[in-house]
Amino acid sequence: MKYSKLSDYDYHLPRELIAQKPLEKRDSSRMLVLKRKEKKRIHTTFNYFPDYLEKGDLLVLNNTKVIPARLLGNIEGKTAKAELLLLHPAEEGNWVAMVKPGKKLKPGARVVLSEEIALTIVDYDREGLRKIVFDTNLPVEKILNSLGSVPLPPYITRKLDNPEQYQTVYAEEDGSAAAPTAGFHFTDQVFSSLKEKGVNIATITLHIGPGTFQPVKEEDIRKHLMHSERFFLDQDTAALLNETRKSGSRIVAVGTTVCRVLETVVDQDGCFNAAEGWTDLYIYPGFNFKAVDAMLTNFHLPRSTLLMLISALAGYDLVLETYREAVEMEYRFFSFGDCMFII
Repeated sequence: MKYSKLSDYDYHLPRELIAQKPLEKRDSSRMLVLKRKEKKRIHTTFNYFPDYLEKGDLLVLNNTKVIPARLLGNIEGKTAKAELLLLHPAEEGNWVAMVKPGKKLKPGARVVLSEEIALTIVDYDREGLRKIVFDTNLPVEKILNSLGSVPLPPYITRKLDNPEQYQTVYAEEDGSAAAPTAGFHFTDQVFSSLKEKGVNIATITLHIGPGTFQPVKEEDIRKHLMHSERFFLDQDTAALLNETRKSGSRIVAVGTTVCRVLETVVDQDGCFNAAEGWTDLYIYPGFNFKAVDAMLTNFHLPRSTLLMLISALAGYDLVLETYREAVEMEYRFFSFGDCMFII
């Protein structure tokens, strides 16, 4: 397979192009429209996004909402600090979490979060994660709202003015450790324009977990293992997807999370059914897309699974060439950055 090396997905990115805060007006972000067949690039702004959609197209959004899942504390009996990122509930009241420092947070270790609240590491979980239990009867939601913070990606070093800046305007379902950032550009005005044009809108839910944070370490990218993430796709969305496919209109994924859910649930005949479960679908060049016709996405980290996914959709050479042009034109990169519409 061509482009199977991790180093194939490297590119030069000046640090000053990593966006540290969102634009005041979300839909004023720049948008690079990439036309795959013509290998043509158009430079515009997101408020013109509806111009590139047609009546009957279906826009699919991820309505997950970021929870204040990052907890800081002290390891009992030691001077070391601890950091935990809650991912999802497990059995018997336990939670699964990412932890730092992993070597010191073994089963039996206790982390003190406040004078009233502590937690215990119960067991190891898959791929370096831990199962934890809180030593209190308080609901986890109350603990997080009191002691937790929004878990920003490590490349964002500036404190947010408002935690809502790291949410989409349509976020509804609590459960994510990270935001579906392709959706950051939408505003009520853009949605009004889409409605006027006759574009249909549907939602899925995928609660974003550690796959977003963990780097690929294998030089042969095919050996990398994706973490599983919980998703929900209801009957109404399945019906809209099937109607769109039958009519010949396009299914447009807003972000890589939506793309992965749709490609997980579609069957060999291109039919969609309501589903919920876990997906560890890993998309890289050579993948056969059966669900997604177009995708809105931000500009992704070098050597990331997200860059591999869009390289699979738009073609490796075209994507890397487009990224080089975006750097030259000083687009803003990553979570709070500009976007690309692949059609």
